[in-house]
Amino acid sequence: MNRTAGADAAGRGAVGTTAAVDLSVVVPAHNEERRLGSTLDAIIRHLEASGHASWEVIVADDGSTDATREIVTLRRDPRLRLITSPRNRGKGHALRLGVAASLGRRVLLTDADLATPIDELERLEEALGEGCAAAVGSRAAPGATFGERQHRVRELLGTAGNLIVRATAVRRIRDTQCGFKLFDGDKARAAFAASRLNGWAIDMEVLRHFQRAGWAVAEVPVHWSHRPGSKVRPLDYLRVLRDLVRLRIPALGPADAVAAVLFLVMAVALYSGRFFDPAHRYLTDSLQDQNQWEWFFAVTADNVARLRNPLFSDLQGVPDGVNLMANTAMLGLSVPLTPVTLLFGPAVTLSLVATLGLAATAAAWYWLIVRRLVRQRAAAFVGASLAAFAPPMVSHANAHPNFVVLFMIPLIVDRALRLCAGTRVTRDAVVLGLMAAYQVFLGEEALLLAALGMLLFAVAHAAVRPDVARRAAPPLLRGLAIAAAVCLPLVLYPLAWQFSGPQSYTHIDHGAGSANTVRALLTFAERSLIAGDAERANALSLNPTEQNAFYGWPLLLLALAITVALWRRPVVRALAATAAAAAVLSLGPRVHIPLTGVEVPGPWAPLAGLPLLESVIESRVAMICAPVLGMLLALAIGRLATARSLGTQYAGLLAVCLALLPLVPAPLRAEPRAEAPAFFTDGTWKAYVRPGESLVPVPLPDPAAAEALHWQTVTDLGFRVPGGYFNGPYGDGDRSGVYGVPLNFTAALLRDVRDTGVVPAIDDRAREETREDLAHWRAGALVLAPQPRDAQLRATVDRLVGRPGKWVDGVWVWDLHEATRGTQGRS
Repeated sequence: MNRTAGADAAGRGAVGTTAAVDLSVVVPAHNEERRLGSTLDAIIRHLEASGHASWEVIVADDGSTDATREIVTLRRDPRLRLITSPRNRGKGHALRLGVAASLGRRVLLTDADLATPIDELERLEEALGEGCAAAVGSRAAPGATFGERQHRVRELLGTAGNLIVRATAVRRIRDTQCGFKLFDGDKARAAFAASRLNGWAIDMEVLRHFQRAGWAVAEVPVHWSHRPGSKVRPLDYLRVLRDLVRLRIPALGPADAVAAVLFLVMAVALYSGRFFDPAHRYLTDSLQDQNQWEWFFAVTADNVARLRNPLFSDLQGVPDGVNLMANTAMLGLSVPLTPVTLLFGPAVTLSLVATLGLAATAAAWYWLIVRRLVRQRAAAFVGASLAAFAPPMVSHANAHPNFVVLFMIPLIVDRALRLCAGTRVTRDAVVLGLMAAYQVFLGEEALLLAALGMLLFAVAHAAVRPDVARRAAPPLLRGLAIAAAVCLPLVLYPLAWQFSGPQSYTHIDHGAGSANTVRALLTFAERSLIAGDAERANALSLNPTEQNAFYGWPLLLLALAITVALWRRPVVRALAATAAAAAVLSLGPRVHIPLTGVEVPGPWAPLAGLPLLESVIESRVAMICAPVLGMLLALAIGRLATARSLGTQYAGLLAVCLALLPLVPAPLRAEPRAEAPAFFTDGTWKAYVRPGESLVPVPLPDPAAAEALHWQTVTDLGFRVPGGYFNGPYGDGDRSGVYGVPLNFTAALLRDVRDTGVVPAIDDRAREETREDLAHWRAGALVLAPQPRDAQLRATVDRLVGRPGKWVDGVWVWDLHEATRGTQGRS
């Protein structure tokens, strides 16, 4: 058969042609003129004597350059067919062509050397007669016999290869590479049509397909003899390992590559105001978080480079320091990206983490949706875009990369679903434990919210499909126990440091207004490109970085319509229940009933006091809805793609567009960054701060004004500061968490002047309090940079210190060493 005919046959096989013969025998061949003739004679004699109603033998020639093809064509037997490839592409390609062209109810694969005699076919047929979908002739199964054995080295390589295959790709089959296999015909054609490997590893790929599809595979002991002239060379074992790696990595088609590129373009567009000049641009709505996050990346890189504890720093909060594990330092990325930070600065690192992390998160949701829900790439793309770029995610993109870089969450979800299947519980559990441990160092709250969302889905799905839940529960619970045993030893010390180490705290009270309202769920976000209203959105949220709902009423109506239309699908009901439960929980412990003024207890109330959950900002629970709504949307678009009516397709897609259009975000606002004063960039500060001393910014840095952290990063963390922007304990025996540090007399006084512009009366007692505070901080100098109300701040410090400051390289400086020497000024 010529190449065109072979391709046509491949097309017929791919769609499952009804079998026209009882048995098809497929023989892959490459330059087999010396032994193919005798092999065909033996096969035909056996088939004629075996009583098969009808049969065919297909020789799949893999670009032979000898007389292999002529041996087939000269026989002129209509039951003997030739499939040709114009060039040598590998045994896998030849088998794929041969199986695709087959018409048999059953398909036998056998090598041209007949190392396993054709007489062994009866054993394999018995296994298929007992209900199996495939029977593998095995040299390793108990009962196998041998004639001439192959070289000892070749046997050792084969044994080692099989161990690797069994550990990574094909379960419970001792010998995947024996070339003698019998398949159910339609299932074989489906499996080979889905294959992509051209080499010897196609056996693993096809058997893996059978196992994943739940088709039973029997391993049958056979007689086997080594034949001279083997085509397998030592280098081929390395190629098998290469193909095994490819087998473990899902194939990426052009549509997948386009999706990944588009996700990156979308992330860059969102951050376009800062992405191309991160060191000199500031995200307006990040408040002070950009300064904080750059400091986290800088101090982690400094700790790693100097071989210091990455869980702690004394550069803020002098003299007590900062528990970095109790803050969102994202050690899972800040530590490995240390070289980038040291070479290019923390501003570049933060920009790369946020942008690439957001794109990677979208790609991970896309992968999960394609793998678990829909095959249509366009549907998965839209769903993943909503999951990663929903209004809450865009809001957090301003300031919280720990809620944007979530690429591990879809992988964790997938691995938990694998546990439910109960196939390779131990392996999947170990991987899940490692993934969870890594996510702890990316963002613990994100992991907590993901676990809550998965729990909600599990409960909903169990209610919808109790039969599935009963089967899934034992392997899932056993797997979770193993995963915990793997994860906990890796995170135990960091978590102990976080909750019991220096500057640790128990919980943080976020105060009133931290929950969503029903209006927040229905309203459009501030950054909506066409419907944004900053005043309205900020009135319904804590600040621009915490707009944790804002999905808009059109999307919620669409989700309701999808749920009704696809109600018969259990996964749709479970997803809808998950989204609804998360939305209600995000309303907090007290829920305001719209238009009534009535307030009732919410379902969050019994959870609010639980460990870990007591520190969660309740409105963030609504972030669970983003991927769930994305999955519902993907399912709906996937269904629309198969609708018979064009009118239905157009109407459905129009509804999707109308619901998503108000959610398209405008790029994040950015502005030129205030330059650090020359006092810091030129190194002048070094003359004022001795080793072990701190530099005191006026006023002290806090969550409302943390520019001093930027001064630290531009000086390569050369000095320490009191105060700061981080989470720490309240102090004095109270381990409740606060943002920044509790204010002493001097810090509180300077903050009040900054906020009110009123210069207070300063007496001797105030000066004494200030001296004690400066001594506590081991202060070398006070520094006041130009800012609103700096005149009042300068007058206040003059009175507290007892002498005027001096203008030095763009800042006012009070050198405290002069006071200890009794001088009145610095010449």
